Amino acid sequence: MTARAAAVQSPVLGLRPAGDRAVLVELRTLGAVLALTSKLAAAQHAGDLAVVDVVAAATTVLIVAESPDAVSRAAAYVRALRLEDAGRAPGRLVQVETVYDGADLDEAARLTGLSPEALVAAHSGAVWDAAFGGFAPGFAYLTHDGAPSVPRRSSPRTVVPAGSVALAGTYSAVYPGESPGGWQLIGRTDAVMWDLSREDPALVAPGDRVQFVPVRASASLAAPAPGAAPVTCGAEHGTDAPHRAQATISAGGEATTRAEAGLVVVRAGLQTTVQDAGRPGRASLGVSPAGALDRGALRRANRMAGNTPDAPALEALLGGLELRAEQDQVLAVTGARVPLRIMPPDDAQGDDPSRGREAPLDAPFALLAGETLAVGAPTRGLRTYLAVRGGLAAERVLGSASTDTLSGIGPAPLADGDALAVAPTRGAHVVGLPEIPPPLPDPAVPTELRVLPGPRQDWFTDASAQAFFEQEWTVTAQSNRVGVRLDGAPLERAKDGELTSEGTARGAIQVPASGLPVLFLADAPVTGGYPVIGVVVSADLDLAAQLPPGAAVRFVPAPGAAPTTPEGNAHA
Repeated sequence: MTARAAAVQSPVLGLRPAGDRAVLVELRTLGAVLALTSKLAAAQHAGDLAVVDVVAAATTVLIVAESPDAVSRAAAYVRALRLEDAGRAPGRLVQVETVYDGADLDEAARLTGLSPEALVAAHSGAVWDAAFGGFAPGFAYLTHDGAPSVPRRSSPRTVVPAGSVALAGTYSAVYPGESPGGWQLIGRTDAVMWDLSREDPALVAPGDRVQFVPVRASASLAAPAPGAAPVTCGAEHGTDAPHRAQATISAGGEATTRAEAGLVVVRAGLQTTVQDAGRPGRASLGVSPAGALDRGALRRANRMAGNTPDAPALEALLGGLELRAEQDQVLAVTGARVPLRIMPPDDAQGDDPSRGREAPLDAPFALLAGETLAVGAPTRGLRTYLAVRGGLAAERVLGSASTDTLSGIGPAPLADGDALAVAPTRGAHVVGLPEIPPPLPDPAVPTELRVLPGPRQDWFTDASAQAFFEQEWTVTAQSNRVGVRLDGAPLERAKDGELTSEGTARGAIQVPASGLPVLFLADAPVTGGYPVIGVVVSADLDLAAQLPPGAAVRFVPAPGAAPTTPEGNAHA
């Protein structure tokens, strides 16, 4: 066989850059995907690659690495491999009782050329294979050889209810929790797809088989026992199984048993969550990295408070947070520019502002027992980070105390009256010096974010690819920890049809059929089915996290950026 013929038969079709910390590998078959993920896992275990995450999809593998150099090494490793398809033994059968009354049932039937009744019969009559995970914890992409192709919605819903049974492309899935989504909803189930109280949190794992069973009333699932018999999901099973992993602030393992309730939440503000460095390395389970959106601000706050850089702290959206000290504490606040005021014990509500005192931003300060700290509204920026000496004693779920707003993993957002336990100080860390923060978005001028084009820039017309960089985009009020939603002149695609779901890196700019980009942040799903026109460089994501609604944004090509070729063979 000639070298040219051998290249044609290679399972690796190409490598596409996905920012400065990731590369997307395109493969011919799902078997090649399985073979590559297996080899990457072995190389990672042996210490040969500094790989953070590997996200498998139908015909792609996203490799997320620790640094640009590590990405280059991973790309070179893939190019040097000789892959063969990996076989897989059939897994257990899980039967999911489903009520077929979804909001998109009629539209999905029309798109497939079937009646709603025929679509239900086809969907419930097939045995679906769980090919891979992604999008969210417990979300399994199900497919079979005769699955019809159903386009996604032109604009994704901001909220899809938990238990929704849906179709997109040639896949079906059950949404494990409330989340955004663009799939066509055809039914619902009470199945608990993800439950951290089970030994295996995911009800359906890659390799399993799934059959949907039509019922007239809602159903719920129990965690299946191992064995060859089908796992039937009936209404009598698992009704108390929680979807959310409840992690209390004041309880935990060895790190928190000696903790004291050092702070009380007087006012929680719009959204205040516990965040640390997040839980990277779990994307194969559909678990987003989460963690502080402005990672530099978290590290600064912890350094000034005398903590390790990744200690759990608070992330407050748009200020409005008030905390009362139960014992003397040392705090540090940074991030968005906010006024800080400390009120004495007998005037905690601020009725006499002249009796309080200002607290410094970007410097450690004391909050004495009985005093209340009030965090005002930002004059610049969006998110404020508050660290307390010792760190918050929050229970760690899957290795992190961070709140993941998409999946519900981790502590719930703070509420008025919550008691926050503070862990004892450890080691030789001392209270730090004041620090000078980097610039925040200036409302008078557009904020520039550097972007590496691709991996799917070729899905857009040349004019739209140019307009993406030339126009100013506006941050909308629908933005959140999942992503920054942008408004502007919609981008036009050069390709029709649907993109098969594939891994997405933090900083990815995904463009749904509406043509309006969404910049993915820490709580974004690990896979997506809309093309990514570019990825914001890692160093600019802290700045992106501080963009308030109404802010103007301009994307600029990162130095040395090269467009992705239509064949997808650009070097990473």
